[in-house]
Amino acid sequence: QVQLVESGGGSVQAGGSLRLSCAASGYTYSSCMGWFRQAPGNEREAVAVIDSVGDPSYTDSVKGRFTTFKDNAKNTLYLEMNSLKPEDTAMYYCAAVDFDGRWVPAARCLLYEYTYWGQGTQVTVSS
Repeated sequence: QVQLVESGGGSVQAGGSLRLSCAASGYTYSSCMGWFRQAPGNEREAVAVIDSVGDPSYTDSVKGRFTTFKDNAKNTLYLEMNSLKPEDTAMYYCAAVDFDGRWVPAARCLLYEYTYWGQGTQVTVSS
């Protein structure tokens, strides 16, 4: 049974930093793994993803501020968020998908529907 468990959310002031973690269990390979967020009244959006070899891709609004990477030994995905802005406030979700073991380029990982989802962790940035 695949499980994704996020942690690390919280409240910070604008300009601050947070690190989110996503501990994965029940599988060892995913074509894509990444972070999504959803603010009240908004659609869910892909924020930062990695492909199966660890190459990342980011949505434009977080480029240069967010970094995602995976510790394969721990099967844990991280999202380092710096220079946080009030508009980053949202529920952040970790997700993964496997396309029958195929490699998918990271840029495409931003576009696909994901199969497995965590429960989410709240990030609140105050001005």
